[in-house]
Amino acid sequence: MVSEYDVRSQKQHILLVARWMDEHAPGIIIGQELLDATRRMQKALKEKGLAQSTINNRIQVVKRVLSLSYREWDWIDLPLDGKLRKPSPKNERHVYLSELELAELLEAVPERYQVERKVILLAMLTGMRRGELMALEPRNLYNGRIVLKPNQTKNGKPRVIPLSEEAIPLLESLPFATTRDRVRGAFERAREAIGRPDIRFHDMRHCYASLLASKGESLTSIRDLLGHSSLTVTSRYAHADPTRWDSVIARLPRIGNQMATKH
Repeated sequence: MVSEYDVRSQKQHILLVARWMDEHAPGIIIGQELLDATRRMQKALKEKGLAQSTINNRIQVVKRVLSLSYREWDWIDLPLDGKLRKPSPKNERHVYLSELELAELLEAVPERYQVERKVILLAMLTGMRRGELMALEPRNLYNGRIVLKPNQTKNGKPRVIPLSEEAIPLLESLPFATTRDRVRGAFERAREAIGRPDIRFHDMRHCYASLLASKGESLTSIRDLLGHSSLTVTSRYAHADPTRWDSVIARLPRIGNQMATKH
């Protein structure tokens, strides 16, 4: 399964699901037995207090197994992956900083964190995940763009990210000579300094998308830049697109002046 489902971010979930099945449902056959065991796992993980998004990642592993078993491996005679549901997690965050607020956050990074400051600024300018930034190498740069390979993205698909003039100098010495812990430490000290302990590093990604939407960029472009698999997730930024509402206003019904026109 790990070799067939070669997505870096899912490997841990695959191994955890396999371990759970070994402990709680040994010897099950792929089919209805696997469905029943997965529903038991879903219930157990929920009782354990895991986040719905985490549970959904485990469920997705089984859905993928069932899909491959039917469509590619010919192990089962019916498509069963659709029988497993993934409830929508109720943990959406809506933290959007303005360009001025982002600049204040960046300015608050302590002087001793020069490399980490570059990573944080690049997150603001590209919307990239921290793991993606930490994995960057010189081979990822091409003609003023960052080109992420399939094994460097969350969904296993390549992604191209354009770079602004401000972003290009930040990439002169890749990979970044720092660690995830140092980046986290620099970010946490900066957010404390500006009195915003609620801000997370991942919010830089949301801010990037929201600012693009506020400048009229299409949701399909934002989807591709962020690497979302569909517009469902990207649609959370629609509120920031002024051109979207301008077109709606032009089509709104006009009621009060109808009688005046008639007379």
